[in-house]
Amino acid sequence: MTTAEILAKIPQIKVLVVGDICLDRWCRYDPRLAEASRETNLDRVAVVATEVTPGAGGTVANNLAALGCRNVAVLGVVADDGHGYELRAALRSRGIDQSLLVNAPGATFTYTKLINMHTDVEDLGRIDFVSFPPPREAQEELIGRLKQHAGSYDCVLVADQMETAAGGVVTAAVREALCEIAATRKEILVWIDSRMRIELFPGAVLKPNEREAGEACERLGLAKDDYRGLYEAARASMLIVTHGGDGVTILRKEGEDRIPTRKVENPVDICGAGDSFSAGACLALCAGASPEEASRFAHLVTSVTIMKPGTGTASPTEVLNAERMLGQ
Repeated sequence: MTTAEILAKIPQIKVLVVGDICLDRWCRYDPRLAEASRETNLDRVAVVATEVTPGAGGTVANNLAALGCRNVAVLGVVADDGHGYELRAALRSRGIDQSLLVNAPGATFTYTKLINMHTDVEDLGRIDFVSFPPPREAQEELIGRLKQHAGSYDCVLVADQMETAAGGVVTAAVREALCEIAATRKEILVWIDSRMRIELFPGAVLKPNEREAGEACERLGLAKDDYRGLYEAARASMLIVTHGGDGVTILRKEGEDRIPTRKVENPVDICGAGDSFSAGACLALCAGASPEEASRFAHLVTSVTIMKPGTGTASPTEVLNAERMLGQ
């Protein structure tokens, strides 16, 4: 299946992004305006401009929409606070359906990134507004909405981003509901991108990067690169391990394949590369591409996004241009 054929089918595909839907705040600060506080004698960070974008699972949704997917929805938990308001507005402005988001007490999961306006470098520590597993009522509401609405989509794409032992939105109960969908609704592609728990989703397509796969292998008592062992222990329908610009390893019942890709030299920003890969690969699989074709298509998408600052996206025209440039 060609890149053009995949792109032509994307507008008809429906995707539900489930999990940690957060807000990215890109704050440009001017170090020349730093001055000591009279109260604490600590230098202030003088923010002069702020841009907000959907983050984590929201980044995946943003990539899906940019590729021409006209029916993208997000299902997660947000608080009724300023960051939640900004997140909903950012999703709405990109044509992403945010009506399934569940409100809960607490703070909206937010990354605040401090960028020096004179160097364009993020050179101060990030400020995170961390969310925790939602309260029981919010969790039950999320699971109810997942079970009610999953059948309306071609793909359920899971973003399990929170890097804490407790996790975030994707709790054990939510995982159980997702695995039930993967086991009983074979017409739905259930795609898992989980930083710390990739081995806990039997029956789904698992997409760790090389580091995440190695850590999962170690948690299972396997050699760090025993991807076949990971595939079997996780009871995955397919395991797709990304190796940055050095290709993709695909494991399934039929065997194991290594898909080579052309490395992009001097990327501008690799933040969100895994999210753009997931978006591209899921759309390609739903369009009818083989796993190998989907991996190559996703690499083209990623080759565009990593050449942009922040969590960039790729348009269909940019993907076609990347194909010509990379000769893939």
